[in-house]
Amino acid sequence: MRNRIWMVLLASSIAAPALAALKAGDPAPAFTAQASLAGKAFSYSLHDALAKGPVVVYFYPSAYTGGCNIQAHAFAVNIEKFKAAGASVIGVSLDSIQRLNDFSADPDYCAGKFPTASDADGSIAKSYALSVQQGPPGLKDSRGVEIDHAFTERTTFIVTPDGKVAATIGGMAPDKNVEQALVAVQGLGKH
Repeated sequence: MRNRIWMVLLASSIAAPALAALKAGDPAPAFTAQASLAGKAFSYSLHDALAKGPVVVYFYPSAYTGGCNIQAHAFAVNIEKFKAAGASVIGVSLDSIQRLNDFSADPDYCAGKFPTASDADGSIAKSYALSVQQGPPGLKDSRGVEIDHAFTERTTFIVTPDGKVAATIGGMAPDKNVEQALVAVQGLGKH
């Protein structure tokens, strides 16, 4: 029961608007991180991804938790729409690369459709002006596995090839976050 109460509190606090997060027009910090795509680890570079078009950089609290499962699934289901708009997607959390290998390949969530990056020390989240908070000991994910890392707030950034934030999306349900990210990406071609 304690886990369930904490997860509800975590979800509600992380769904709050990202007041300190980077805003439209701010430079998006470039980063390189260990990431996973379809269960295979590799080195991800935002700089390299931006050379191919806009990037949706979405931060989420933890793999295999309620809202994060919904959000990952929504990105996977809509990935072709993002690609049609010329954009790629990268999920970023404080999960270890081992957890992300499982999550990125899981057919119910990322389904091997987009990469997820490990920000184990929270430095990437902090560079985007997001808060990082430690959860209580013993907290378990939807598989019953203990979550042994801190969490960052659920916030999505649309980054243009010139390295600028075009939009910051936070403070809404995970599936609505994905919908708004798609609208923002599709709107980039209309300027």
